[in-house]
Amino acid sequence: MVLLVGGMSASAQVLADKKALPLATAKKMVEAAEKFATQNNWHMVISIVDEGGNLICLERMDGSPMGSIGVSQEKALSSVKFSAPTKNFEDAVAKGGNNMLRLGVMPFEGGLPIIVGGKTLGAIGVSGGSAPQDGQVAKAAVDWLLAALK
Repeated sequence: MVLLVGGMSASAQVLADKKALPLATAKKMVEAAEKFATQNNWHMVISIVDEGGNLICLERMDGSPMGSIGVSQEKALSSVKFSAPTKNFEDAVAKGGNNMLRLGVMPFEGGLPIIVGGKTLGAIGVSGGSAPQDGQVAKAAVDWLLAALK
């Protein structure tokens, strides 16, 4: 059964307009992250997921470790699930909060939520360097988005 709703009737009032992270924007974010990584001679895997944790875009730079593919995705997923940087989980575990691991999070820096107007639209996860390097590359992508929105 297919239901078609036409026009802007009262039914439009019960549905919310929802911002989403389009593929074109995700690709631009990956481009900004890759540019930053290249400037530092870092070889990274960059993953971007939507608000539901579904993969939108993944790029594996030449020379990056194959194992970083899954790690970058897990960082993005952990970040979007809790709308928080994965650095928060890393810090909590370092302080003895091993119960964080029961939440199924990746406790290493490099995952950042993509928050626009107070709404989490997705997340980025980066892996391939040290945890602080991964975090810097993820931040370069989010910084690009925030600048593009101004």
